Amino acid sequence: MELKHLQALLGIADTGSFSAAAKSIGTVQSNVSAHIARLERELDTQLVDRSSGRLTDEGEVIVGRARRVMNELDAMVADVTALRQEVVGTVRLGMIGTTGRWLVPQLFDLLRLRHPHIHLNIAEGSSLQLERQLASGQLDLAVVTFPLSGDEVMAADLFNEDIVLIVPRGHPLGEATSLPLSRLADIELLLPAPGTALRAEIDSAVGPARVVLRPAMELDGVRLIASLAFDGYGPAILPATAIPGHLREEFILIPLEGMPRRRVGVAQRRRGLPAAPVRAVIDVLGQVVHDPLSMPEGIYPN
Repeated sequence: MELKHLQALLGIADTGSFSAAAKSIGTVQSNVSAHIARLERELDTQLVDRSSGRLTDEGEVIVGRARRVMNELDAMVADVTALRQEVVGTVRLGMIGTTGRWLVPQLFDLLRLRHPHIHLNIAEGSSLQLERQLASGQLDLAVVTFPLSGDEVMAADLFNEDIVLIVPRGHPLGEATSLPLSRLADIELLLPAPGTALRAEIDSAVGPARVVLRPAMELDGVRLIASLAFDGYGPAILPATAIPGHLREEFILIPLEGMPRRRVGVAQRRRGLPAAPVRAVIDVLGQVVHDPLSMPEGIYPN
């Protein structure tokens, strides 16, 4: 088994065909076919369905391991380079969308200052999606919400944030400094869809208070809910990071009494030693979060 055989299989997994895989790894299709055939002979099993170009179940298992092998090789090179006091490499960072609005620009600016040779590749998604990509080796790090859904990744607390009621300035509730959960029963709200992580957090808070929420709409996607709230479709219950800085003059964040704060952390795989560029990004994330000048309203560093 050689690395080029694994690279060919990863190319097919990422692109969906032998020809596209050949282009992605800088070779010709016949070489990719030969590499896959050699790998299949060695493992005595079919890895790719030739009629569809899709991986078999056995192929999926090998791809998961192969990603980790290639990640470790990249980390080895990055660590050796870092010994020369120059941290170089690419970090694939997953980010929940609301947090990314304020965290990514500041992370980029500070990282460019401290480690100009680190390249960030950022993917946005839900916490569950990012955890899966992290576990499979598609990401090196991910900024996610607690609790984690599985045991293949671990996370350290980064910050807590308020879950608030967002209303436009001039709204009848706009003068309130805080709001008891019982008042939510009187308001038609833009709410996360049942089954989503944020809805579960909201329901777990209002349930003991026997509050029945009145959804104007239920939507799967925090950013979509925020966009509709900003466009005037109604108040919404959202994490504080959902409100970008340039809109904070137009909307009011009302704390909800008895609503627990949302915990946000930086996650990585349990197995494997993070490479020098990954460790550098973790360090810079911590510096950004603990800079009082960079923290939006409703965010509390750990």
